[in-house]
Amino acid sequence: MIKTTRALLFSAYGVVCWLVFLVLALTMFVVTVVLPTVALRRHVTRATARLYLGIVGFRLKVVGLDLLPPGACVVVANHASYLDGVVLHAVLPVRFAFIIKKEMVTVPLAGFLLRRLGSEFVDRHDRHKAAGDARRVLRRAASGEALACFPEGTFANTPGVHRFHAGAFVAAARAGLQVVPAVICGTREILPDGRALPWPGRIVVELLGVLPASTEGETNAAIRLRQDSRRMIIERLGEPDLELRAAAARNATGEPGV
Repeated sequence: MIKTTRALLFSAYGVVCWLVFLVLALTMFVVTVVLPTVALRRHVTRATARLYLGIVGFRLKVVGLDLLPPGACVVVANHASYLDGVVLHAVLPVRFAFIIKKEMVTVPLAGFLLRRLGSEFVDRHDRHKAAGDARRVLRRAASGEALACFPEGTFANTPGVHRFHAGAFVAAARAGLQVVPAVICGTREILPDGRALPWPGRIVVELLGVLPASTEGETNAAIRLRQDSRRMIIERLGEPDLELRAAAARNATGEPGV
């Protein structure tokens, strides 16, 4: 009886969370159509994201926000849930543009909102299109715009950090931007992949430090930024390195690497 009651309460809570999200998202849709500049749209989006997290009771704690450089930089974070984007929009200053997988363009409402916020969409599957997307991101980085992304590009319901795509780190290396690794904890427990309804919980966002822009060659700098960011994120999360695990599995079966 107790378990059934608890499950019903959690289900009701999850439905309320989605209803609140839908109302706020529809409001944002109208607002972003009306507001004339990206900066204004981002201000409203940040406030709305904070409002949503507060209304539904997701307890948000931010650590190390003072570490953010005052100008352009690249923030990279682990990816564990669809909530991560909402959380980073709530946390980061409005000068940040988000790099997002191109599949989001086709998501009703979300694709429109993200375009109006000046997000960059990158193709993870078509190499020719990905090259063009990367050039656009590089131009924005070179122009001095702050960027944020989830370099894993995907997430799963089991703990662990996937392989990092190199695009954001190449952009940082070529533009001479600092990279700020960050960890997001708690979103997988609240809304994991494969579960429709969120549960109540606590979210912690922690900025881990600043990796300086490097004067070494672009290729070496990008590799170093990727490796150092990933190492810092894995160490802080304490989750498995899924890239190493996949490599070990390939070696065991004799499959070629990718």
